[in-house]
Amino acid sequence: MNTNVKQNSSNFSFFNTFMPHLKFEMEKTNQQYDKVISVCRDLFSKKMNDYGTAWRILRPISLTDQIYIKAQRIRSIEEKGVTKVDEGIRPEFIGIINYAIMGLIQLELGPSDEELNPHETLAMYDRYFIQAKTLMQAKNHDYGEAWRNMR
Repeated sequence: MNTNVKQNSSNFSFFNTFMPHLKFEMEKTNQQYDKVISVCRDLFSKKMNDYGTAWRILRPISLTDQIYIKAQRIRSIEEKGVTKVDEGIRPEFIGIINYAIMGLIQLELGPSDEELNPHETLAMYDRYFIQAKTLMQAKNHDYGEAWRNMR
């Protein structure tokens, strides 16, 4: 019984040491996420000002095709190590995020020929980003930010 107390005490000590670090990492993740949201939302808003919500006519499968094309370009650049179009992979990741949000909106509303009100569109965009952030925070809590240790 005495060894159980020692083991529990040892686990508690580890927990007390690890938790402040995890809280710091999670706060850092939240800040990074918010920065990404800002960049993606800004581009989405600018494109909506230029083109409206013309993407509303697309079926969700058409949007997943666009995501696939972006992911394929990222993979190609990583494998080849060179590009002929000097944009890098950052815009591709932003595109994936924005197409994913468009896809979620399309799943909710269905394709339509009618444009969406820009304020309503950005409100839905924000709602999906908040839902994704909430899910990320819950998973980061459960997994202890394990993804940070990946290559």
